[in-house]
This record gives sequence, C-alpha cells and structure tokens, in this order.
Amino acid sequence: MFEFILDDKFQDYLLILDKKMSTTGSSNPKVTRKNASGNRYDMGWQYTIDVENNSRKVQYKFCSKIFSGGIFRFKHHLACTHKNMEPCLKVPDDTRKEILEIWVKNAEATERKRKIINSIDDSENKNDEIQQVISKQKGKNTMDTFMTKGKWSSSATGSGQTTINQMLKRELREDCCQQIARFFYACAIPFNCVKHPEFAKMLELVGKFGSGLKPPSYHDIRVKYLKKEVTHTMELLEEYKAEWKKIGCSIMSDGWIDKKRRSICNFLVNNPKGTVFFTSIDTSDFSKTADKVCEMLDAIVEKVREENVVQVVNDNAANYKAAGEMLIEKRKRLYWTPCAAHCIDFMLEDFEKKLKVHATTIRKARRISTYIYSRTLLISMLRQFTKGRDLIRPAITRFATTYLTLSCLSELKGALMTMFTSNSWKSSRFVSQQDGRRVQQTVLDSRFWKNIIRCLKAALLLVKVLRLVDSDEKPAMGFIYVEMD
Repeated sequence: MFEFILDDKFQDYLLILDKKMSTTGSSNPKVTRKNASGNRYDMGWQYTIDVENNSRKVQYKFCSKIFSGGIFRFKHHLACTHKNMEPCLKVPDDTRKEILEIWVKNAEATERKRKIINSIDDSENKNDEIQQVISKQKGKNTMDTFMTKGKWSSSATGSGQTTINQMLKRELREDCCQQIARFFYACAIPFNCVKHPEFAKMLELVGKFGSGLKPPSYHDIRVKYLKKEVTHTMELLEEYKAEWKKIGCSIMSDGWIDKKRRSICNFLVNNPKGTVFFTSIDTSDFSKTADKVCEMLDAIVEKVREENVVQVVNDNAANYKAAGEMLIEKRKRLYWTPCAAHCIDFMLEDFEKKLKVHATTIRKARRISTYIYSRTLLISMLRQFTKGRDLIRPAITRFATTYLTLSCLSELKGALMTMFTSNSWKSSRFVSQQDGRRVQQTVLDSRFWKNIIRCLKAALLLVKVLRLVDSDEKPAMGFIYVEMD
C-alpha cells in the first residue's frame, strides 16, 4: 500500500515536470531573468533597492553595497553564514534569524523530497514504464540532478538540515561562550576554574533545561542551596566513614595563618578512598603547648572513633612531637607519625644554620634578590636581560624556597653578569651607591657562583624528595624510603 501511494505521487510529479519542460522548450521562448525587477518572488528581494539606470544591479538596504548576483548568494549575505558571500555586518538580528529559519525549512523540504525519490529508486517492485521515464528525464533540469548536486544535498557528513543546525548552534555557542568568559572577567574568577568537573556538569544541566531558565537569587545561593550542599556533603561523609570502619584511617593536622592573621589548625582524615576535610579550630586565643595540642588531637580521635584510627600525622615541632607521645600513651592502639615534608624542610634549614658555606651563599643570594626587587627600574632592567624571567618563582612545594631561588640564580647567571656589566647599569644612579656596588661585586664574583653549585649539589636531592612527598598527585609512602636512601 505504501509503495502504491508513492508511485501515484511520482507519476503526478512527472506529469507536471513534462508539462513545464514542454512549455519552456518552445521554438521562440521569451527569456526573462529570474532576478529582473518584475520576476522577483523570493522574500529576500524585499531587502534590496533597485539601482537607477541599471536593471541588473541592486543595492543592499542595510550595508548599502551594490551587487549583481542572484538571491541565493544574497540570502547567504543576510544570514551571515560565511558561505558563498561575505556576511552583512549591519543586518538586524531578527532579519538574520528569519533568513536562517527559511534556510532550515527549505533544507527540510528538500531532504524529504530526496528521501522519497531514493525510496522509489530503491524499490524492487517498480513499474518498468516508470523506470524508462526516469532514465529519459534525467538531465540538468530534473529534480534528481538538483537533489544530487544541489546545495542542500546529503553528503558524507550528513544531511543539509544537519548542516544548517550546526551553523545555528555554532553561532549560538560563540555567543554563550563569550558571555561565560565575560562573567569570569567581570567577577575576577580564576581561569583554571573551567577545568573543574563541576563546571562542565553545571553547563550540561543548563543545556538540558533549555531556554527560559531563571537563575538562582542571592538568597538562594547564600541560604537555600548552601544548606542543601551541606546536607549532600554530610551524606558523602557517611560513605567515607563506612570505609574508615572497614580499613582504618589517618588523622592529619596542618596549621596555617589566614589573611586576618588568625592561627588556624585544620584536621583532615585520609584513607585509600581519599582525603576529606573534617574540621578546623581557631587557635589564636591560646598557646599551642603540648598539653593543648594533645587535647585537640584527642578530641578529634574521639569524634572519628579510636577503633577506626591507625595513626596521627602532624608537624615535627617540639610541642607536636611531645603531644604525639602523650596521645599514644593514652590511646595504646595509635601511632604518631611526623610529617615527612616538615622533616625534610628541617634538614634543609639545618644546612643553612650549621654549614658555613650554605649560610654565606644564601645570605648573598638574598641580598641580590632583595636589592633588585625593591627597585622598580632594576626589575624592568632585569626582565630585559632575562627575557621576562624572575629570580624568585612560586615554589611547587611550600618548603625549600631558599634553594629553589638559588637554582633560579644559577640558571640566570649569564643574564645577571651581562646586566651588571652593561651600559644600562653603568649609566644608572645605582652604580654610585654603596649597596649597588656591593651587589655588583657579588654577582661578578666567580667564587659566589661556585658556592651556589656546591649548595645545590648538597640540597637538590633532598628537594627532589620533598617535591614528591609534598605533592597531592599520588601517595608518597610507597617510594619515600628508596628516595631517601
């Protein structure tokens, strides 16, 4: 039944096509250009103005350009598709969207016709007479040729409809991305936030909702959804607590000072499932004696439950060490473990305090960096010779910044020596100052650079281990003993 209906429609189409071809095939046809002023039926022509004394050219209404092409290229110009024609920069958005919608509708209609013709061509029960008519009618004026070679025919990448949709989505995506970027710029949000997985999840849910999404209000963010997030976090914490009961966990404490100069002590719980923040205590109001530290650690162990705790990890300072010994004396099942990164940092500090060559070299290096970075003109001069590099760089770890600075000085040795022997330095006012001459003598002293190499050879192996144990990328205890050996 389905094939019979298709055959009837196709026969009607062939009859109309034959009638049209017989009419246009007369001996003396009257030829009329399809873009002539009396033969413009496409709605795109309403956006043009006829050029006086020239029936073959028209003028764009929006950008005032004059052209002599067909309506096909002109509509690409209005739709700003960047195909066959440069886009119009002054076309209104509603007009551009209207033209793009027409492209989509035409592409969909053309695609439907192509599918009907292909279905007929592929049918095994075709009438022999229809097959003969099809073979005769194939030519440059037939629908088959238009659908095969036309602008909106299917290709290896998909149908014409898909191409138009991709075009619309590409422009819409550019606008969306520009607005997202503008939000980042206006609110001074760090760019690396786009790497966070929650950012991608947020945009995915917004896309699923579609247009008309009402954003959350200030009160929603501050109260409603914050409470929900706290509840969600506590539910996740319950999953971690279940793992603590199965395989145990480690309690870690870390002290720091915030921007308000408050002393904060954070407590975290770690096990193979991951590390979670447990709580924090403001220690600004009391002295962190061994008894007080032991009291804090004991309270955290009580909350986590003693049977789940394997060890307590904290700094290797004297008060924390004494507190750890007091804690394991009270709770026999626990171990106290000093922080490996803090221990190695103490070793590097001992290098500076107890080895004369290290102390002297580090003092001179600090004098150089302090002198340069306290003067704006010298910073500018330095970056000209070092090609933008600095003597002090942000450390990958929180410790060993002294030896990392020595490493930077060693790498920039040539640039520094060139700078302090250049005409820019000799013509500056700093060369006549006592501090400036002292820094110049230090930079040009070959013994100073030899001592830097000696210090780095002694310390860089420890710095390498320090980077490993202070990194958050992977657990360090599996290789810490081998690296220390």
